[in-house]
Amino acid sequence: MLRSFPRAAPSSTSIRCPSIRTALRSPRTTLPLCTSDAKKQQTRSVAAHAISNPTLSQIEKRWEGMPPQEQADLWMALRDRMKNDWHELTLQERKAAYWIAFGPHGPRALPPPGENWEVFRLVMAGIGVSFVIFCAIRSQARPAPKTMNAQYQEMTNEYLKNQKTEPISGISSEGYVGKGMVQSKPRKGGIPSDDDE
Repeated sequence: MLRSFPRAAPSSTSIRCPSIRTALRSPRTTLPLCTSDAKKQQTRSVAAHAISNPTLSQIEKRWEGMPPQEQADLWMALRDRMKNDWHELTLQERKAAYWIAFGPHGPRALPPPGENWEVFRLVMAGIGVSFVIFCAIRSQARPAPKTMNAQYQEMTNEYLKNQKTEPISGISSEGYVGKGMVQSKPRKGGIPSDDDE
């Protein structure tokens, strides 16, 4: 008798849930009929209850100190409440949902007071230490080479002109007015010699 009923079931408009058809075709099934409808009804009944005001009071001050599991449970409860009509939410639930979603906590937390000055102070200390290290190393260095003076570089210009180096646009070209190799200050002791160290 049950085998004849499923043939009529597809043409019937009163059976909308596919789990009823499945249950009728295999009578050994022990699952409840329309489990998806039952789950939806259970979700609606759970979400229909408002979250208590003591749970939501001063959530802005308590949120950071709450354990992560409690934070997740509260957020899931609010999320379930927001799945229904938002007009049914209490004012406390609306404030808590907004603050949890967009409030200044976690990655959106404001920096602690005085953090900018602390960063500035540490950067300046790093620059100061670098300058001291630079000066200490520089004080132990040998003097500048003898070629780093204006007289030697002028002699280099004359040598390059005699050798006709860069005759098209360089130092040996007609009408050249550049400084050539001169880039240092004049030497105090006169023209350098090969004996200078």
